[in-house]
Amino acid sequence: MKLKTRICKRSSINTNTETSQERSPQSCSYPLSCVDWSSNEEIYFVSDDHQIYKWSDVSRDSVEVAKLPDDFIPTDMHWLLLGGRSSGGGKGSDTLLICSNDGRFIILNKSARVERSISAHTAAISSGRWSPDGAGLLTAAEDGVVKIWSRSGMLRSTVIQSDEAIRCARWAPSSTAIAFSQGGHISIKPLAANSKLIRWRAHDGLVLSLSWSTQSNIIASGGEDFRFKIWDAQGANLYSSAAEEYAITSVAFNPEKDYLLVGTFNMLKLCHSTGWSYSSARFTAPSVGSFYTLSWSTDGTQVACGTSTGQLIVGFAVEQQLISRNLKATSTGRKCIALQDIATGTRDVLEFPQRVINFALGYGHLVVATTHQLHIYNEKYVNTPIIIDGRNDVRVMEVGKKYFMVLDASSIWVYTYTGRLHLNPRYPGSQAQLPLLNWRSISLGLDVLAIRDNSETMLLHLFDLIPGASRQYEPHSLRAKQQLAEIAACRAGSADDQFVAFIDTNRELYISETRNLSGNSNAGGSADRLANGGDEIYKIGTQLTSIKWASETNILVGVHDSCYSIWYCPGEGAADPTIIALTTITLDTAEFGKHVAIDSFEDAVITFRCAGALLPINVNVYCEVLHRTLQEGQWQQALRICRQAQHTSLWATLAAVATRKHQLQLSEEAYSAALQIDKVSYLQHLKTLSPSSAEQMAENSLMLGRTLEAETILLHNRKFGEAVALALRMHNWKRALEIAQKHQSDQSDVDLLQRVLEERRHYLKALQRDEWDAMYLRHVVDDGNVSE
Repeated sequence: MKLKTRICKRSSINTNTETSQERSPQSCSYPLSCVDWSSNEEIYFVSDDHQIYKWSDVSRDSVEVAKLPDDFIPTDMHWLLLGGRSSGGGKGSDTLLICSNDGRFIILNKSARVERSISAHTAAISSGRWSPDGAGLLTAAEDGVVKIWSRSGMLRSTVIQSDEAIRCARWAPSSTAIAFSQGGHISIKPLAANSKLIRWRAHDGLVLSLSWSTQSNIIASGGEDFRFKIWDAQGANLYSSAAEEYAITSVAFNPEKDYLLVGTFNMLKLCHSTGWSYSSARFTAPSVGSFYTLSWSTDGTQVACGTSTGQLIVGFAVEQQLISRNLKATSTGRKCIALQDIATGTRDVLEFPQRVINFALGYGHLVVATTHQLHIYNEKYVNTPIIIDGRNDVRVMEVGKKYFMVLDASSIWVYTYTGRLHLNPRYPGSQAQLPLLNWRSISLGLDVLAIRDNSETMLLHLFDLIPGASRQYEPHSLRAKQQLAEIAACRAGSADDQFVAFIDTNRELYISETRNLSGNSNAGGSADRLANGGDEIYKIGTQLTSIKWASETNILVGVHDSCYSIWYCPGEGAADPTIIALTTITLDTAEFGKHVAIDSFEDAVITFRCAGALLPINVNVYCEVLHRTLQEGQWQQALRICRQAQHTSLWATLAAVATRKHQLQLSEEAYSAALQIDKVSYLQHLKTLSPSSAEQMAENSLMLGRTLEAETILLHNRKFGEAVALALRMHNWKRALEIAQKHQSDQSDVDLLQRVLEERRHYLKALQRDEWDAMYLRHVVDDGNVSE
């Protein structure tokens, strides 16, 4: 991938030709330190000549918009785009913030009329930024003070007061913290009450620039020590570059993609957000000087740069590549994509009437999003695309086996590959959260769409994509114990075997079913299960940085700090830690290097990306074939595969799936081959029960770890005594007493309450303790008899 750049004209278009000719050469001599996008097609910039100019991508020329006072020397500029992210720009409510070197800042409306002019600091303001949520703005100055203001310019709080000048300040993506630099140090100040300041030594020289990623919640810094570095939100160093030839004067994360742009003297470097470099663009003839400011457009496709010689430079990334099986798509220009079939050698050049914003490739389809349209290409019919109008500024695209998902400026959309709108999911607060959603917080599975709630990040909304399902409009909500960092819905399997995996902020991996979710919270069971509203969520891994499901099977891969793990049966075996241990392999990535990412997982090949290099790794082919065989219900063929390969992980996978599908004979043989003798004995006990009886179905559910489901089966079939016995086996004393009290009148031949209290007495006697539970104390009197 490369960054293609062009130097833009800065001549002002004015009715007075003589005046414009006089101003043009003068304006080019001033350093250009204030540049920002007012829409995806227009750039505003201002320098020491006090003129505010607007450069248009359509006319490729600039026009004078307004004139600042002669004593107002601008130092920073930032647009607040309240009117939406569309290419047409704002709707009159967008406002522009400009700061000066005398401690003032002004707020202008879309028509460049000054609404507020405020003296904020006693020294030059180095940074002025609107908050990501649009609720206010911050100013940081060389007097060592950081202040937060309301949108109308009223002072809210003084966050930092110090004697050392502040060179740069940026908001956290969540608007809950501020990062700023002083000398060679970087500090993070959370805005919560009584929160502590985090401060660390970042560079040997001055820290000249900062950027806080909205995609990965990491911070980039550039300094006078000729290096740029990447940090996490706690100040730990994730990457440190080699020394460049000159100081790093600017850094900027892309708001929509995992790119980082670094500016130094006469050079722009396009990097991945983990630090490694895609390409470098050098400017020698003419020399443009140091890059003072970098500003990405809101759709993340273009960047505007201001230089020390006063040049305005616009750049965009080309040669972006996506590979899926035999297809390779490469962006060759702003409106052009080359689609190549590697197997046949054919190559088609696709040209579009509008600028390409995003594109996705997979399952034999290429979906391209331009500024106002979606183009759907089938690999067999490349010359006849399906076009959908009205989709503006597509931010996230994900292709699935049946559908593809689009997140644009107005909503989330799920389409079929014939261009029919299948689902437009809504949940409470969804419209307000749209700007905060990214590819980590939304995932498209085979028959489910999972979305993390941004206002309550422990909550996961699951939309059913099966036609006619009620959860298309009323999603099921899954609640975890910790905030969710990344989610992934499985992309294969049958309609009844759908799972969603997620990593929380503690970097622990959990998995849950997306179907058969119940609403009763009276579940007991494993310590690794989180019982929240009856949803069974199982922990299957720790210290994960990213995960990905296979494209055709329910195999999961995850990356740790220095290794990667493959879960061959993460869904069906999640309830049993023994099965997870038998079907999980962990391999070292020391030979790969640091910062390994998962690029793709197609069929049986995992492609890792490290420092730009693609590293393909094969999973166990027998296990991949076994999963496909089990999806088609070919049990005897699956048994033959396991007998031929004779691998424990295969037998354990077959055992878990067969038990789930009530194939008791197969699961008994598989557990026996996997040396799980306790489960073989349990299955033999199951076979003594009446086939398809309530008792057998309940015991089978119990073996799958579904305690709540087993209890529901027994109660539904009026097996109240067995339900009480089940609760007692699970030592769920509270639930046992509740069932006994509720259904005592329905069970006339057995005294359920007496049975529970008798078991409780034996339990207390073994513990040598007196009764402490308030529910049981009501049934105990001094003489030890039961009181009715």
